[in-house]
Amino acid sequence: MPATAPRAATAYYEFKPHNIGRWIVWGFFAALLLVAPLVFTSSLSQTMLSQMGIAIIVCLSYNMLLGQGGMLSFGHAVYSGLGSFLAIHTLNLVSKNGLPLPVSLVPIAGGLASMVFAVILGWVTTKKAATPFAMITLGIGELVWAMSLMFPEFFGGEGGISGNRVAGPVRFGITFGPQIQLYYLIAFYTFVCTALMFAFTRTPLGRMLNAVRDNPERVEFVGYDTQKVRYISFIIAAFFAGISGGLAALNFEIVTSEVVGGPRSGAYLLFTFLGGATFFFGPIIGAILMVLAFVLLSELTKAWLLYLGLVFLFMVMYAPGGIASLIMMNLRVAAFGRLKELWVSYLALAVTAFIVLIGAAAMIEMVYHLKLNAALGPELKFMGATLNAHGVNSWFGSAFVMLTGLGLFEVTRRHFLRQWGEIQEYIEKEMKRREAL
Repeated sequence: MPATAPRAATAYYEFKPHNIGRWIVWGFFAALLLVAPLVFTSSLSQTMLSQMGIAIIVCLSYNMLLGQGGMLSFGHAVYSGLGSFLAIHTLNLVSKNGLPLPVSLVPIAGGLASMVFAVILGWVTTKKAATPFAMITLGIGELVWAMSLMFPEFFGGEGGISGNRVAGPVRFGITFGPQIQLYYLIAFYTFVCTALMFAFTRTPLGRMLNAVRDNPERVEFVGYDTQKVRYISFIIAAFFAGISGGLAALNFEIVTSEVVGGPRSGAYLLFTFLGGATFFFGPIIGAILMVLAFVLLSELTKAWLLYLGLVFLFMVMYAPGGIASLIMMNLRVAAFGRLKELWVSYLALAVTAFIVLIGAAAMIEMVYHLKLNAALGPELKFMGATLNAHGVNSWFGSAFVMLTGLGLFEVTRRHFLRQWGEIQEYIEKEMKRREAL
């Protein structure tokens, strides 16, 4: 019999189409970073945009712990703050001692320094999860903050450490003196760090971190060490936090003990939660809100922290998934073509909520005026109207507006809940019908 011919090697081809939607989203994000300072051209706007870029990096790094790993940290500012201190010292070495390092790489020095501190402190921190983890981070945060006042040689005491970002050789005419030049450096770091942190969520380590968050017992059962997963993720999060701290050092050219304090860590937690810790883009929304609150809202009223606390309270009660969850729920409704039915209800909710806000804010502003500005007299301006903090009419009118708004809001809310429930039932039935086809 003739010898059989050898079988030809079978070639297998797999077609992997590009995710067009993802390319569009990332392209839009890059375009937004490029165009934003050309639209908002004032110096205040460019400064705020720079701070937003820095905040986006640090909030995303915090969400690597909270949203992806389920690790509630009260001391994340330790790593962004230490990154700031190491970056400002590196900047001074460049400007005063001629260290051959481009200013554009100073944030990397901050990131590497924070990573080293995370290697040292993270092993102890990640030995426990849940509440013990939170308490350990709180203790380390207070320890580092106390050290920042005890060792002025490194931390600069209450005055902090200052620097000058216009240092080193000038390349292509870029000195980073003008704010617009620094903004584009921050925008570059923001885009790259955001892309890297998103890529981390798609790695086996990122997936295993999600598993550790959801069911650590099962992860241990299949042979993984949950502490090592938390520890490595903790170090990576600290690296990105340090980069944000280094960028902040370049932006403000001064670093004080405030950057490692508890209030800074609390701000990261609050705004990451408000943006939506369960979605990758949630902390980006929270970072933008953080800058708007700290820069604009704080200038509008002295009671801005009270308003912020009330917003946080209502979000916890009615939208624990944050703003991102609200967006995703409405996108789901829009995908089934039912969003247009809700615009009247949304408008009514917005109007009635605004009425409640006016009445409540008027009373809050009168209380703050009596406590802080009593020497200026009982009258104050509020949204173009003159209120008398000692007058019964102002208090009665404010209470009446608030209570009326509350009543209308409750009626509108109940109607909206019925309408929302009907739409959700329709979506569930439609999904089952499509699955049956």
